[in-house]
Amino acid sequence: MLVTLIIACEIGFWVLLTGGLALRYLAKMPRAGAAVLLCEPLLELVLLVVTTLDLRGGAEPDWKHGVAALYLGYTVAYGHYTVKWLDGHAAHRLAGGPKPAGAGLGTARAAHEWKLVARTLVAAAVAIGLLQVAICYVGGSGDTAPLRGWQFMSLRVVAIHALIALTYTVFPKRAPKRAPKRAAPLSSTNRP
Repeated sequence: MLVTLIIACEIGFWVLLTGGLALRYLAKMPRAGAAVLLCEPLLELVLLVVTTLDLRGGAEPDWKHGVAALYLGYTVAYGHYTVKWLDGHAAHRLAGGPKPAGAGLGTARAAHEWKLVARTLVAAAVAIGLLQVAICYVGGSGDTAPLRGWQFMSLRVVAIHALIALTYTVFPKRAPKRAPKRAAPLSSTNRP
């Protein structure tokens, strides 16, 4: 049941996001769109409550609880960022708003990647904290090794993301070189 709820929360996130942006830009109802977008945190609250009740009901801690914690951590760290990013793109495409700024190249891109690593660190901290609460809640009565494993998984995700950001720092992405324009060859119709 918990896996189904995690999938339902993810689908619900995108349905609410799409519905909120559609109300905001296609139906020209910005307040209704904002209200729909503000319902998204309720999905995560439901997931947190159901996960807690699952453990309280005597469920053996396993990978499902770890995935739920990672999902909640990701939502805390990236949820608002994702909504804001997509809102900017929807405003540009559907309402004639300005084109959103990209991540850039070189140093700007590296700085952007390190900001994302900071978000990933927040996501991991939230997940690790939730997993630690679950470990303390289960106590000595159950096997908490799977939950500890997911704590280490969170740290590995941060390390991998930091390595990716490091590659953008060490090997900055540069603008593609443009070939010089050549004059068009003279054709038989425009020769003197």
